[in-house]
Amino acid sequence: MKLKNVGIIGLGTYVPERIMTNFDFEKIIDTSDEWIRTRTGIEERRFADETQATSDLGAAASLKALEKAGLTAEDIDMIILATTTPDYPIQSTACVVQELIGAKNAAAVDINAACSGFVYALTMAKALISSGMNKNVLVIGAEVLSKCVDMKDRNTCVLFGDGAAAAVVSEVEDGTGILSQFLGAEADVKGALRTPAGGTRMPLSQQVLDERLNFLQMKGQDVFKFAVKALPKATLEALEAAGMVAEDIDMVFPHQANVRIIEAASKRLGIPMDKFYLNLNRYGNTSSASIGLALGEALEKGLVKKGDTIALTGFGAGLTYASMILKWCY
Repeated sequence: MKLKNVGIIGLGTYVPERIMTNFDFEKIIDTSDEWIRTRTGIEERRFADETQATSDLGAAASLKALEKAGLTAEDIDMIILATTTPDYPIQSTACVVQELIGAKNAAAVDINAACSGFVYALTMAKALISSGMNKNVLVIGAEVLSKCVDMKDRNTCVLFGDGAAAAVVSEVEDGTGILSQFLGAEADVKGALRTPAGGTRMPLSQQVLDERLNFLQMKGQDVFKFAVKALPKATLEALEAAGMVAEDIDMVFPHQANVRIIEAASKRLGIPMDKFYLNLNRYGNTSSASIGLALGEALEKGLVKKGDTIALTGFGAGLTYASMILKWCY
């Protein structure tokens, strides 16, 4: 049986209205605009308001993606939502989005591969569609990290922002769509990037709250060392699977975490920085939304055209890493 060609036929993004600048952080913690910019490349990020949860951002992006694809929510067979910041510990955020957009015919599930989650979810969607199990899959990467970071920890709170991206994945014409993918993981036994408490390993308690263990914690140097190796490794593995080399890539959409990591990946891959799309200066690290937000913005600017070969590549908590090569189909 010939497997179907699968690709993205509609992509939508959403970011909250509130802008939190580096200068805003200067007012609440011991930091500076210069310190943040020179070490990360981030100048501002978006924060959800008190009424917004991850599902609200994901639903807004999803409706835009459906409009771009020319489909309705009832055309969707499956919702795969990648997030590290779900609405609830029990009840998938994908099910909440299903209700919000009216996707009454869809199954729904969350996945947590952190910042690699969008590529992981696209890979699952490809498998479901190419096998004939589903026709239209809605892939969402959505995060409200502003409510999950410690605003007293200057090493982490300045890095993260909120946002969402959604892609409608369906069968596409021969020669286009997803050409290859690579997924990887390395067990993070030392806790380089995790929220220690709130799960079954360390349930919430007064002591947990007092010690602020319910917030994200990161060992920056450990994550940096992993990322500068993992991002190019994943990209090269995906290129090899597609029968391509770095020179074949028209544009790279990396996880937007730190400009120094992306610069290091550029050197290792031999792909010039002007082929890497960057928007982390305006959105910060939005985890599973990051890659989709960058791709969506580039599409809006007309920087990606039908027939272009692009790479989506990321790394994140887990530790996970992933990359995908696509021949753009619209």
